[in-house]
Amino acid sequence: MFWIIVFSYWIHLISTVVWFGALLVIVLAAWPAFRQGALAGNDWLAVQKKLLPWANLSLVLLLITGFVQMTNDPNYSGFLAIDGVWAWAMLIKHIAFVLLIGVMAYMQFGLFPAFDRAEMLRAKRPSLAQAEQEKLARQEKRLLWVNIICAAVILFSTAVATAVGVV
Repeated sequence: MFWIIVFSYWIHLISTVVWFGALLVIVLAAWPAFRQGALAGNDWLAVQKKLLPWANLSLVLLLITGFVQMTNDPNYSGFLAIDGVWAWAMLIKHIAFVLLIGVMAYMQFGLFPAFDRAEMLRAKRPSLAQAEQEKLARQEKRLLWVNIICAAVILFSTAVATAVGVV
């Protein structure tokens, strides 16, 4: 069992680095486009689409390895047994994780296809396409902030849960 936990922690840490790194690259690639207000000609959407499979794989691995770690933690008392600081930290972490998954799914299956449709519309009705792209960019900016906040909550909750085990 020891080596299963070791392997789980190792994969969990690698997945965290890939997931958080992909999130940072997405934010850093998208932010200049938002700041400049120039969506055409920026490769930020292409960068996001290339990083999505890595982020998705990381989130799946985080879910699996996190489950292994949580159920083997001495602080774990059972499903929805909220009996201390560790359990509250884990509950908050999981709520933020579910919200992050929801936002990423919406971006991947709702927002990015809308950007593609707006790009196709550009040839026929440029003024309408520009307004649509600006609206979508504002929406994506808000969603990226939600993702950043969820990531911060997840990492902080992990720190709290880890500290409970140490103190």
